[in-house]
Parts: sequence; C-alpha cells; structure tokens
Amino acid sequence: MTVFRAALALLLCLPTGTVLAFGFQDVVEKAKERSASGWSAPDSVPRFMRDISRDAYRGIRFKNERSIWHESNSQFQVRLLPAGNVFEHPVRLHTVDSDGAHPVPFRKTDYEFTDVELERRIPADLGHAGFELTWPAADGEQNRQVIVSFAGASAFHANTSDRSGGSSARGIAIDTGLMSGEEFPAFTDFWLERPAPDAHAMKFHALLDGPSLTGAYQFTLHPGDPTRMQVEAVLFPREEIAQLGVAPLSAMFFYGENTARPAGHWRPEVHDADGLLVHDGGSDEWIWRPLINPSALQIDSFHTGQVRGFGLFQRDSDFDHYQDLSAAYEQRDSAWIEPQGDWGNGRVMLVQLPTPDATNDNAIAFWTPDEPPEPGQPLRLSYQIHFGSPEVASNPLARTVNTFVGDGGMSSGAAGTVRFHIDFVGGPLEKMSPQAAVTADVSADSEGEIVEHFVEYHPAIGGWRLSVLARPAQNHPLVVRAHLRESDERVSETWSYVLPAKNDIVHNAR
Repeated sequence: MTVFRAALALLLCLPTGTVLAFGFQDVVEKAKERSASGWSAPDSVPRFMRDISRDAYRGIRFKNERSIWHESNSQFQVRLLPAGNVFEHPVRLHTVDSDGAHPVPFRKTDYEFTDVELERRIPADLGHAGFELTWPAADGEQNRQVIVSFAGASAFHANTSDRSGGSSARGIAIDTGLMSGEEFPAFTDFWLERPAPDAHAMKFHALLDGPSLTGAYQFTLHPGDPTRMQVEAVLFPREEIAQLGVAPLSAMFFYGENTARPAGHWRPEVHDADGLLVHDGGSDEWIWRPLINPSALQIDSFHTGQVRGFGLFQRDSDFDHYQDLSAAYEQRDSAWIEPQGDWGNGRVMLVQLPTPDATNDNAIAFWTPDEPPEPGQPLRLSYQIHFGSPEVASNPLARTVNTFVGDGGMSSGAAGTVRFHIDFVGGPLEKMSPQAAVTADVSADSEGEIVEHFVEYHPAIGGWRLSVLARPAQNHPLVVRAHLRESDERVSETWSYVLPAKNDIVHNAR
C-alpha cells in the first residue's frame, strides 16, 4: 500500500538550543517493542469507582492551582483527570524536559471532594484518566479555558478560542460498524514536553495499545481559531485488520431540519454536527452528506483516489434553530482532517448508529485504505486536524446550508414520493445576479426515480434553492445526488443523500 513515508518532524516547543532527553523516536521504539508481544488488558480501577454515578465523578474536582507548570505562569498548563466512572483504566503520564521523562504521580491532595465518604474510600494510587491542556481565555482576563482534553480509550477533543464541544477525534478506529464487533485500542502512556512559558505551540506524545496493533503518536497543538493539531503516527499491526479507520471523528446527531422531530421534544434541532464533507483529490469533487439518525445501523462509503480532506461539520450556527441556552449547539466546533503526503487509494466511511437521545456520539467518519496494512509492517501517517468554524475546509464552491425533506405526496399529490429542498450559498453564487441561469444535475441510483427538479433564486439567503421530487423503489433506500451548474461550469459542491427504506418522512415507510 502506498502511504506517506516521509521523515517525521521533531520540531520542539522549547526554546532554541534546548535538548530533550526523550522524544518521539523513543515512543516509536516502545510501540515496536510492545507489538512484538501479546496484548494484555489494562488494569482497572476498583469496582466501586467504576460504579459511581456521573454526578459523583464530577464531584471530584482538580484544584487549578495544582496545574502542571502553574508556578511558571506558562501559557500552557495541565489539569489532571481522575480515573473512575466510564474512565476505568488509568493511564501513565510523564512530563519531559532536558533531564528526561518524569512520571506524574496521582495525589489525592490535588483534588477537592464534594463527597467526604468517597474521598475516604479512594485509594492513594487511584491513577489518572487523562489530562486537559488549558490556555488563556479569549477575554484577556485571568480565566483559562480547556483547549484540548484526552480521556477514555484513544478519544480526544480540542476547542477553539471562542467555541466548545462539537466533533471529537480518536487515535484510531478498528472494525467500526462491522458485524465482528469494534475494537477500542487505548492510549496507555503520555509524555508532555515542557514548553517555554510564552510558547504558542505545545508538543506531546502518546503510546497506543490494543489487541490488533500498537502505535506511537506525536501531537503538536496550535491553539486559536481554528485550533490546529499536527499528528504524526507510526502504527505496528500485530495481526490482520479487516477495516482500519484512520483519523476517526465522531459526533452526535439526534434530529434536525431534515428529519421529523421526536414526539414530546421542544427543541427544533439537536445535534453536534449536521453533515460530512469530503474532498476527493482524484476527481477534485467536494461532497456534502447531511447526517441522519437511522432506525438501524447505516454504513456509507465515499471512494477517493487521493483524499484531500474530510470532516464532520456543524454548518447550522443559528440559535433560533436550536433554542437551547445551555447546550449552545450553534457554537459547536466542526472538525476537518487534512491528510499530508500520499495516503494512497481508499474510502471515507460514514457509520451512523440509531440513538434515542442526545447522549451518544452516533456518527463516526474515518478513512480506510483499499489495501489493509500487513502485520509486522509499520505504517506511517501524517495529518492535521482543524477544529473551528465550517470555514476550516476552505471549500471554494457553493455549499449546502439547508436540507429539508418531506412526504412528496402531501404537496404534489404524487403518492410514495419524497420532496427535497436544498439551499446553496457562497462560492461562485455570490457574484451572480438573481437572473443568472443556474441549473442542476440531479440523479438517483438504479432503485430510485427523479420525477422533477427545478432551481430558483432564494432572496432570503442570497442563494439558490434546488427542489427535487423523487420516488424510491418499494422497500429500498432512496439515494440522490445533485449539484448546481451555471452554463457548463460546476458552481456547487455535490449534495448526496440517502433516505433509508424505513424512515420517519414518508408515511408508508414507517
């Protein structure tokens, strides 16, 4: 398989001339050595700590003044997270400086406890679930904000300077969505390089381990808007992997403008992301797939000659569309993966799981190679993750901002049809007059039929609306693709949609 084999950069965040006694190559050697032996399940915290409630866990609060590098007034500081609740496997943390790597011990005195009895029972060696990196808040005051958090298997999330929540990332995904069951490798060790007090970037390393592979990771964090993470990874497969998921992202989609609102729910929409964006380098096509909450597992793939990017986006940033003062879904971060080097041929996968509420990340996106990695052969990958507004993708074409889906029989009288209204704005459309001859290319798969479609100017948004009436085949999903054109020139991304055979839109499909 063709993969990026370029040398991995070892740029340091410490002042020029500082030499560290531990670096990324040391983590690579540890991962290689561990891959040569069988996998052992990590240790767990005591049973009572696994069984405590989420509220009880939140009652264990790290003291900000105990943050690592707090004494030097460093821009980057480290807050520790205790093991317990869903974080049942402690990790090993280290700081790194010119003297070497230094373990970070667990100390109960670093925490405040709202439950005195729980404090008494917690062992002195409970261990850390992970860590949070904090950064000066955007308001310029003494407040600090969490800029990145690592806790739970290989999951992590970074925030921009003025947003929070949204799409999360993982180190790797193994067999996600397959009937054989998913494997969850975990980061077991971290090494945090001490940055200069005024540094604007920070580097840290992680060792990943699981039954099928080990991995060495180097992260270089650049806070801001967007917040950017440079990722270098060297993976060592122990055995054959049916579906390797590279640079996985996940988000929650409960319901939105393109779905029915569940009975009894007052909010108009509830989601952390509303679509998947893919940039296919082979065809230079940009593809937008709105997310859904399917009634059963749904897996879609987008073949790419050379993937240039993919991400889970929250394009809808209008508070009126959510009306939730506490969740602030309109402020959720989007996440964009930008591969570096030659990843070879592969597919961007979208796995969507049914969820009964807003507590589960039920949409997962990742890239998988056409040729699975061979056991014993190291795989090097390099990419950047951008967390921020939907503009992080720099899509030059008009983008989809609304997808409305309804029963076509209610408006047209054509029973068994589906009506789509898709709104496009931006890109080349911004320079066109309302009288421009904008048309659309619309198609359905062999199981569906396009009955009619037309394009009209949408003055309320300064863009164009594409209306499509389509008829799905009996007991088959409806697969539709469309993009806008002006003369012979494509002016929009490709809108791609799958309406499952069993859905909450068409009356006879329920």
